[in-house]
Amino acid sequence: MRPHPILCACSSLNVSLPAHKSVHDSITRTWNNFAMYFKHFTNKSLISGSLRTFENPIWRGLRCGAAARCAVALKGRSCLALKDFTPEEIKTLLWVSADLKDCIKRGKQSLPLLQGKSIAMIFEKRSTRTRISTETGFALLGGHPCLLAAQDIHLGVNESCTDTARVLSGLCDMVLARVYSHSTLEELDKASSVPVINGLSDLYHPIQILADFLTLQEHYGSLAGLTLGWIGDGNNVLHSFMMTAPKLGVHLKVATPKGYEPERSVTEEAVRISKKHGTQLLLTSEPAEAARDCNVLVTDTWVSMGQEEERKKRLQDFRGYQITMRTGSVAQPDWTFLHCLPRKKEEVDDAVFYSPRSLVFPEAENRKWTIMGLMVSLLTDYKPHIPKLKF
Repeated sequence: MRPHPILCACSSLNVSLPAHKSVHDSITRTWNNFAMYFKHFTNKSLISGSLRTFENPIWRGLRCGAAARCAVALKGRSCLALKDFTPEEIKTLLWVSADLKDCIKRGKQSLPLLQGKSIAMIFEKRSTRTRISTETGFALLGGHPCLLAAQDIHLGVNESCTDTARVLSGLCDMVLARVYSHSTLEELDKASSVPVINGLSDLYHPIQILADFLTLQEHYGSLAGLTLGWIGDGNNVLHSFMMTAPKLGVHLKVATPKGYEPERSVTEEAVRISKKHGTQLLLTSEPAEAARDCNVLVTDTWVSMGQEEERKKRLQDFRGYQITMRTGSVAQPDWTFLHCLPRKKEEVDDAVFYSPRSLVFPEAENRKWTIMGLMVSLLTDYKPHIPKLKF
């Protein structure tokens, strides 16, 4: 005699049937409990018999209990800077991102978690990775991305940020903005009733740092105790590293030319966060000092968008800051290299950039999985189903 499918499901959920009740009553009660679960998570009718819905990875957490281990709720939040997120919240974002990558890329699963939703993508600056990762990622999750280039909308021309935010809030479920001034993001977020994501500003680049730390977690197996050496400009990417690394137990060494240091307010906050989490923060103007004993060497463009007129002076001021194998000779034997791209040869030579130590292309791919993880976390109650990552 084949066991009843509900009893099989109860067994996988570790639900024990009380001995003093009849089997019929127990089955009826358990079936009703399942009905409440299904009504809560889906509008589809219950299918009797095989309970095929449990084949969908969305429900796997009910079997393995993984979802119950994730108590962080981020739905409805905006993400302008990772300084606003706790260590557990950042770890959860990385966990969700890794889970989506596992389900969709490796498991070939379809997860229409954002079906019926839309995102307005505002781009004041050019973009390759941010645009493609957001647009394809949102569509892969069943949603509709709407690209709004600077020449396509009225923002900053004859419509205020406040009015634009209120309009988009009524038309879309989320806004991602890649802007020049961070104050533009703050104004959009203040007037918006939907989550706003910082796709890059002059102050922070949080979605890049999520991709970087997922890449490092995948490569090293954990993050706590790693030492990251930044050699380059004190820019928005560095600011985001300074706000995030200590919360993940990562030590940070920073080398910038004099006059190109990170913002003082960011540095002061980074010192406070580092002390709180017991990590080291070193600021220097000597590249070799920043590289010494590091696990990871990182750089970025020396001439950001909007700084083209400063190019000649900057190239002169950054002499000696190119990352080479000689730079890495004082790092740890297992040192790796990151760059958020696009890269120029004066920042890192070919011997490093195209070497096995370079993680730049997995890093670029992870821009997609981490923006997907962020969007899903801010728009849904989705919980990861793979085991929690080691941090």
